[in-house]
Amino acid sequence: MKDYITIIGGGLAGCEAAYQIAKQKIKVKLYEMKPQKYSPAHSNEDLAEIVCSNSFKSNLLTNACGLLKEELRRLDSLLIRIADETSVPAGQALAVDREVFAKRVTEEMKQNPYIEIIHQEVTELKEMLQDGIVIVATGPLTSNGLANQIQQITGQDKLYFYDAAAPIIQKDSINFDIAFYGDRYSQEKKKEETIEEWKQRLNEQEAEEQSYINLPMNQKEYEEFWEELVKAEVVTLHEFEKREIFEGCMPIEIMAQRGLDTLRFGPLKPVGFDDPRTGRRPYAIVQLRQDDKQASLYNMVGFQTNLKYGEQKRIFGKIPGLEQAEFVKYGVMHRNTYINASELLEETYRLKAIPNLYFAGQITGVEGYVESISSGLVAALNAVDDFVDTGINHRFSEYTVIGALAKYISTPNDKFQPMNANFGILPELEGKKIKDKKERYKKLAERSLKDLEINE
Repeated sequence: MKDYITIIGGGLAGCEAAYQIAKQKIKVKLYEMKPQKYSPAHSNEDLAEIVCSNSFKSNLLTNACGLLKEELRRLDSLLIRIADETSVPAGQALAVDREVFAKRVTEEMKQNPYIEIIHQEVTELKEMLQDGIVIVATGPLTSNGLANQIQQITGQDKLYFYDAAAPIIQKDSINFDIAFYGDRYSQEKKKEETIEEWKQRLNEQEAEEQSYINLPMNQKEYEEFWEELVKAEVVTLHEFEKREIFEGCMPIEIMAQRGLDTLRFGPLKPVGFDDPRTGRRPYAIVQLRQDDKQASLYNMVGFQTNLKYGEQKRIFGKIPGLEQAEFVKYGVMHRNTYINASELLEETYRLKAIPNLYFAGQITGVEGYVESISSGLVAALNAVDDFVDTGINHRFSEYTVIGALAKYISTPNDKFQPMNANFGILPELEGKKIKDKKERYKKLAERSLKDLEINE
């Protein structure tokens, strides 16, 4: 076996992985194509360049990303430490001076005697994999040459080059005084049924049918929602992204601009439903589809969107039943290369078919800065285990966010899409359910950190 581990990609995940491996006094060859070649979104020649927001989100332990950061601090994450050291005032959030942050990470990589930085685009993986461990951490804008190579190695017909995802909502934040379970047509009242008999049948079905949650709207509610939607603020796409929008995943706000009733004949069509509150067909209906095995997360069917996150929370919160909705993931529409990790990867971020090939960062389907760092750390620890042949793996408990995220992206899922850290992917607390959200999240955080301490 080669006397070093290869990492492709000098972003957040790649740099974290390099540090964790070098810490074990194992040599690393870190490939980064900048400054020889830049992706359409990058411009800084330093490693760990942050191209979007400078925020690493909340530091509070009652926020899933805040808890994930604390887990990473306790696991000696280099990039979270540098983020703390280069932070700028941002209230309860961790925000960084992005140029200073990238410069500091680059200095750490350059000064480490076990890390060799090679500024070169990689388009050939097979040779690197001969008798060597490789971690691919090239991010959502992986170059076409390497993407083609990954496509061949993984056996996928295509990578997911375009991320058109709808928002995902935590079920326990939905108002079930309005919402109801059920599939289309199973909710219509039969002519021979009384209202009481119909509602009894619905109650019995709800115990079995939880794959869809339905949110009925009357005409006034629908038209107010439509008016806000068509005038909402959208995210400005890069030119290369604008060319990739296609009819099959049209943003809901663009669809709405085609006419007042367009959505009612599309994703919000009320056909096949009666509102249990009235016994009549609603004017429009929003459907939420189960997104995880625990049925704690639901995605908004047909709501792929390019609205700004604040606008999504404000406007979608006008839908009856979502007034207090907690969004664990907002809708996005942008260029994004990621593999179908739910079929291809283990919880260790290792490719099932090729035991010396790992993936890390957003190419795995984790979404967000901290989540990418987390995947880089886990991939690195397991790559080290393989390198020194310990016979064990670092599989973090699903009670931790770092472990739950790894489990989520590696669990078979026909509707797989990138995921942020959120409490919805953690197992529920045992015992009596805690209704107060902050108290419940506090208990989940306490359980996570205790579990991390016991198992590390």
